Amino acid sequence: MALFLLFLLLIIYHIKQKLKMSERDYSELETNHQFSVLSVPRIHLDVEGIPTVTSDEQVKVESTIEHLLENFLENHELDSTLPLLSRLQIVDFVKHGLSRLSTSYECLDASRTWVCYWNLHSLELLEASIPDETKEAVISFLNLCQSPTGGFGGGPFQYSHLAPTYAAVNALVILQSDVAYKIIDRPNLYHFLMSCRNEDGAFALHVGGEVDVRGTYCAVVVAKLTGIADQKLFSGTSEWILKCQTYEGGFAGTPNQEAHGGYTFCALAALTLLGQESKCNIRCLLRWASNRQMKFEGGFQGRTNKLVDGCYSFWQGALFPLLHFHLAKSDQYSEALDVERWLFNQEALQEYLLVCCQHPFGGLLDKPGRPRDFYHTCYGLSGLSIAQHVNGVVSGRTSVVGSPNNELALTHPVYNLGVNAVMRALNYFNSKPLRT
Repeated sequence: MALFLLFLLLIIYHIKQKLKMSERDYSELETNHQFSVLSVPRIHLDVEGIPTVTSDEQVKVESTIEHLLENFLENHELDSTLPLLSRLQIVDFVKHGLSRLSTSYECLDASRTWVCYWNLHSLELLEASIPDETKEAVISFLNLCQSPTGGFGGGPFQYSHLAPTYAAVNALVILQSDVAYKIIDRPNLYHFLMSCRNEDGAFALHVGGEVDVRGTYCAVVVAKLTGIADQKLFSGTSEWILKCQTYEGGFAGTPNQEAHGGYTFCALAALTLLGQESKCNIRCLLRWASNRQMKFEGGFQGRTNKLVDGCYSFWQGALFPLLHFHLAKSDQYSEALDVERWLFNQEALQEYLLVCCQHPFGGLLDKPGRPRDFYHTCYGLSGLSIAQHVNGVVSGRTSVVGSPNNELALTHPVYNLGVNAVMRALNYFNSKPLRT
């Protein structure tokens, strides 16, 4: 709670220091900005006369997207409100995912808490109502997934695992009810987290399981949201995370590996929650993250020489509010920051998601030609929210491509939950301290 309030105060201070304008000038600033579509320059890959398997795949993706953009421009001449976010179709798609799934989803049997989180968060971003019977069903189901020894498995009667524990807690937080909060067995959750903790401060994803920065992020988020974090639990954790930063600037899953968008988000978000983000190399991280935005597609890749993927709209895109938060505290960089923009091309990302990643029957994709799924829908919408809202908690400013109805609710860049849901959970659990 204190960290979040500090986050807001620092942004407010930065805005006041950066603007330094008269009341008349300030009143002339527009609160919301709507951008014309496809105004972003597009730069094709230059293979420099030496094609490779990687470059061939990149050229194919660019060709597909170029065709989509050309078709879109023809339609836009007839309807200037385009692109439109297919809200109703997406709502239908994700609500169906909370009721009954086909046999093709059997492969996600160990990720059922994730299915709950992905779909509930999508509804949260779309500001769609969640029926009471759905809330009750989700709470009952997640309670079945909770282990008597603490934490949650991916489904009923499965081993506790930090990833589905994170998903289950997030899903319960989205529901914003005491009934949902009360099913979390906090004493046993604390013991489960301790059982996953290594002596160096890193966390295994389950007892005896693999160790990487994903598990560490999940542990930090769960502990912070439920009010059970303490010095003993996270002693040495930030130091271990810092060892995962690579020469490239991003973070790897473990020390001495390749930087990756998902791991980088987990690392920076965890460091932010622990109040240690200033100890990493922010300048190198900013350079690495900004270079992950694709020059033609507008979306993000996960790592160097990889293809664009809609899910990195959040994993990479959410780095920029966190970087902005850190840089705003520095006298060296605060004057160079724009209070109305993140340090990436927000319009290009929105165009990629709205024009290239929507399924005609609802849901979002990795990239054109791929099937829709709940995962990419959740993180595509989350990235769209990040791109639309700049310092939105404080200023309420938005930068929306296409119809004003495309605007989504604001997502918290650390937790990837609605801001109101985060605040309510923090207030609830922090008012009930746990004695460990």
